[in-house]
Amino acid sequence: MRILFLSDNFPPEVNAPASRTYEHCREWVKAGCQVTVITCAPNFPTGKVFEGYANRLWAREVVDGIEVIRVWSFITANEGFLKRTLDYLSFMVTATLASLFVPRPDVIVATSPQFFCACAGWLTSILRWRPYVFELRDIWPESIRAVGAMKNELVFHLLEKIELFLYRRAARVVAVTRSFPKLLAARGIDPAKIDVITNGVDLSQFSPQPKDAQLTRTLGLEGTFVAGYVGTHGMAHALETVLEAARIIAARPDAPAVRFLLLGHGAAKAGLVEKARAMNLSTVTFLESVPRSEVARYWSLLDCSIIHLRRTELFTSVIPSKLFECMAMGLPVLHGVQGESAEIVEHEKVGIVFPSEDAVALADNVLRLAANPELRAELSRNGLAAAPHYDRRRLARSMLAILGRLVPLARRPVLDKAD
Repeated sequence: MRILFLSDNFPPEVNAPASRTYEHCREWVKAGCQVTVITCAPNFPTGKVFEGYANRLWAREVVDGIEVIRVWSFITANEGFLKRTLDYLSFMVTATLASLFVPRPDVIVATSPQFFCACAGWLTSILRWRPYVFELRDIWPESIRAVGAMKNELVFHLLEKIELFLYRRAARVVAVTRSFPKLLAARGIDPAKIDVITNGVDLSQFSPQPKDAQLTRTLGLEGTFVAGYVGTHGMAHALETVLEAARIIAARPDAPAVRFLLLGHGAAKAGLVEKARAMNLSTVTFLESVPRSEVARYWSLLDCSIIHLRRTELFTSVIPSKLFECMAMGLPVLHGVQGESAEIVEHEKVGIVFPSEDAVALADNVLRLAANPELRAELSRNGLAAAPHYDRRRLARSMLAILGRLVPLARRPVLDKAD
């Protein structure tokens, strides 16, 4: 089976769409499929092309058996609605054109969060006369409005009409949460065409490990309880809550030695760094993004992981993918997201849920975990037991079965009985 996958994020970028796309495609290749990914030069989130790459019209490489075609796009940092839209539109155009010069696929997959990539998927399906699958990672453009990045209602309604058009034209919609099908059904999308393949974790890359001694010394973390946030520092994440929690703990004379690490980049990072400086927060350390292969080393430094999103109804349907990495690492989670992801945390007993944007609750729970090693050990054991339920290999092959049903029987992949 030939699969054409369109995604504007792919390794060496380290965000959730890049990781999911690569890990799924890698498994599909192992199952005997021919997989081509059309993407752009790696630049997320800084808007600077990674070393060793260039923003060319066309570049080809092979990554673990995956044919990767990189096309030109208007590159900008992950900030500013207009510039980011130009980025998305340019990729839509060049990805569609590039799709005409690859072997004719059996099925086309286009992934969000933004839907202009799905536009390219639909256009390619028309031009190549093949079905396309919309992989739904985010309800866009609603998520943009939810964080205040879109004010023009006329533009919003136009984008919403395009969004619904793309759902209807897709042969299947593969959602990453169980909440998304309910949202789409309420908007008139046939629930029979929607499947759910949640995010997961590459268990070969993420597993328990002792604290990295070199990094611990370099960052001056000896003898401290370390709470950390790893991921995008964006408008949706409201990481000011973490800074305020750090201030609250630092102001308590009886508090233990607690350090906060924030690793990653994003549109809000510069403002967060400036705010922490203005608050004189010596217990907060900001770190730059690291390659995917290094992320586990930094996870190892943490005694607990903070997962947080802004308080808004839309984000109750979101499941941050880092939750599964924390499980696999055996890291207790302080989870500041309500809804479906909070239900997973509570069901699997892998962490403590607190209200979004509640700095006092976050501070109290950091101190609770710092004072209770038995609770941390219990949450860690539960995470390790739960992680195999979200094994990326199993999830990838479940999605492959969905794709296989869209192609002629003779070209379908043969899956082993375990799948």
